[in-house]
Amino acid sequence: MRSILKYLVLLVSGCLCYAGAYSQEYTLLIRGGHVIDPKNKIDAVMDVALREDTIAKVAAHIDPATAKRVIDASGLYVTPGLIDIHTHNFIGTTPNRYLNNSYDAIAPDGFTFRCGVTTVVDAGSSGWRNFELFLNQTIMHSKTRVFAFINIVGNGMQGGPYEQDLNDMDAKMTALTIRRFKNWVVGVKVAHYEGGEWTPVDRAVEAGTATSCPVMIDFGGNNPPLSLEDLFMQHLRPGDIFTHAYAKVKGRMSIVDDNGNLRPFVQDARKKGIVFDVGHGGTSFSYSQAIPALKAGFFPSTISTDIHTGSMNGDMKDLLNVMSKFLNMGMALPELVKATTSEAAKAIRHEELGSLSENSVADIALLRVENGKFGFTDASTRVAGNSRLLCELTVRAGKVVYDLNGLAVQAK
Repeated sequence: MRSILKYLVLLVSGCLCYAGAYSQEYTLLIRGGHVIDPKNKIDAVMDVALREDTIAKVAAHIDPATAKRVIDASGLYVTPGLIDIHTHNFIGTTPNRYLNNSYDAIAPDGFTFRCGVTTVVDAGSSGWRNFELFLNQTIMHSKTRVFAFINIVGNGMQGGPYEQDLNDMDAKMTALTIRRFKNWVVGVKVAHYEGGEWTPVDRAVEAGTATSCPVMIDFGGNNPPLSLEDLFMQHLRPGDIFTHAYAKVKGRMSIVDDNGNLRPFVQDARKKGIVFDVGHGGTSFSYSQAIPALKAGFFPSTISTDIHTGSMNGDMKDLLNVMSKFLNMGMALPELVKATTSEAAKAIRHEELGSLSENSVADIALLRVENGKFGFTDASTRVAGNSRLLCELTVRAGKVVYDLNGLAVQAK
């Protein structure tokens, strides 16, 4: 009899342990936050459950007993991990090489997670001659997911005269490099060319067409400025990206004319499929452009930083600060999130990212909107604002990688 009772006790204990283990089917539950997931048209208080590195379930109520750890996100916005499609990360120790294996570029993990960013796209710091060095030196050592636009200039973004050599703009070698490194390279970049020729743009488009990938254009300078209408309507294709969309820079035509009116062809370019990206940078964002453009209903397709040591310590600061500028100019929070998640993923043709879809990778940002008196600047103007975005916590592939106030530490 004693042996039977002992057996029954062991059996019941084992079943209870099994039931407990089985009931905790999720590794992490983010509970009670306001979920904004534009791709899936979710804008409501929801729970998000993770199983290891994957989104397992998004629902109005998920039993906390089913999760090993629960984070209370009450009062916070829960979004997909943010995607910054214009950054400069080819950090190195070569002097006088601007953003190419140099001191002015920045390591991704040093600025991404604290801003809710889980994916960045280096915008042309490297070219076909040195992308592999960038890959081995930076990309493979980053917890942040890093993609890249490869520069049409073979030597990359070394600054000044190095970026003016038409003989180093090789569409064939650029295309071959994209094919070889297709897991990391998402497109072609044109930047800083000073001249009246369309050669850099046309060669970049040639490489992009050969590899079915987009081109990102950072228009250079010329006197007189080259025509933006010709760029959009004659040289670029649907899906190509015009970065620094709200810039007012000498030698470059702007989207808003000197009378404060949005140029008519800009809307036509959007209808064609041109992607308009913020690409704030150090001096490549102007309120004199952004305010009238937004009043005319011309909002950015994507919001990015053009982050490097200069811009991050100047008017730009970080992606949340750039988003906060647009928030205070009247852009709704769901649209801001869309421009930095699903639309950004679409622009770089990685639509598996940028959402909280079930079975997608668990990249998540927990954001807070702070109310108060704040100031935002461009190179010459200060604009007051009453709200700004702050990142409370970031999850990258199911792991908490940034936690401002210890929300995950308090979790069970």
